[in-house]
Amino acid sequence: MSDTILLTCGDPSGIGPEIAAKAWASGARFVWIGDPRHLPPGTSWRTVAEGEAPGEGPLAVLVQDFAAPASPGRPDPANAPGVVAAIDRAVRLVRAGKAAAICTGPINKKALKDGAGFAFPGHTEYLAHLAGVDRVVMMLACPGLRVVPATIHIPLSEVPAALTEELLEATIRITHAGLVRDFGLAAPRIAVAGLNPHAGEGGAMGWEEERMIRPLIRRLANEGMAISGPWPADTLFHAAARARHDVAVCAYHDQALIPIKTIDFAGGVNVTLGLPFVRTSPDHGTAYDIAGQGRADPSSLIAALRMARDMAAARRA
Repeated sequence: MSDTILLTCGDPSGIGPEIAAKAWASGARFVWIGDPRHLPPGTSWRTVAEGEAPGEGPLAVLVQDFAAPASPGRPDPANAPGVVAAIDRAVRLVRAGKAAAICTGPINKKALKDGAGFAFPGHTEYLAHLAGVDRVVMMLACPGLRVVPATIHIPLSEVPAALTEELLEATIRITHAGLVRDFGLAAPRIAVAGLNPHAGEGGAMGWEEERMIRPLIRRLANEGMAISGPWPADTLFHAAARARHDVAVCAYHDQALIPIKTIDFAGGVNVTLGLPFVRTSPDHGTAYDIAGQGRADPSSLIAALRMARDMAAARRA
C-alpha cells in the first residue's frame, strides 16, 4: 500500500491553498488535490499521477479541474462541484490502496449547498456516507489533550434529549477502538465528563449522571475497559487531570472544544474515528477574512498531516 497522504483543496476561496503551499515549504510531504490556478501566486508545483508519491521539489499536485478561478474571501458556488469531486477522488484513491490517508482542507457548507446541492452537515458526515458507515466520531487532538464530543452541532437546549445511552455507548466504543487501532494504545484510558455542573452532584443538579451515565460507565468497566467518570467538566482539563486519561468524552460541543482550543488553538487536529481509512483535518475553517493576504498560519494543517501519517503507520502495524 502507498504511504502517500492526500490533501484535498477545500474551498479555494479560503486559506486552504495558502496553508497547503506553506505546509509544503515547511517540509511536509503530501499530494494536493486541486486546481493549480487556485494556489498562491508564485507557488512552484508539478503534476503527479494517481498513486504517485509526492517526492521532493515543487508541490505535488493531482490536478482537479474547477469551473472558475478563485477570489480570496468570496466563495463561488460554481466551484462547489470541484470541491466535492476532490473529496470523492481522495476517498476512491485511499480505498483503492493508492494512498495511506486523507487530510481535508476546510470547506464552506453553504457554498457547497448553493453550488452542488450538498446535503450533509459537514465533512465528517459526508465521509461516513462515502464509506458506507452509519456512525463515526469526531475527535480533536493536540499533544496535550484528546477530546470527543458525544453531541456536536445542535443547540444546547437539545443536548439532554440527544445524549442517550445508545449514543454515548457507541461514541465510547468507537473512540476506544480508534485509539487502539490508529494510535497504538493497547488499553486507552477514557474519562467521561458529566452533563451537568459538578456531574450532577448526586442528583442535586440533574439526574442524567446517576440514571444513565454512571451505570453505563460501570458496565463498560466491568467488560475490562479502562474508563472512569462521570467527572465534573470543570476539573477534567487541568494538567494533573489530563495526565490521568488518554481521551475525554464530553457531553456536548463546547464542553470538549473550549479546553483544547485554549490549550493549543493553532495546533489542534480534527480526527474522524470509525472510518475504514484515516482522515484528519486542521481544526479551523476557511478564514475568508484573511484569505489571500499571506497571513494564514499553517500550524494546524502541518499537525494534521503529521497525525495522518502517524495514524496510517499505526493502522498498518
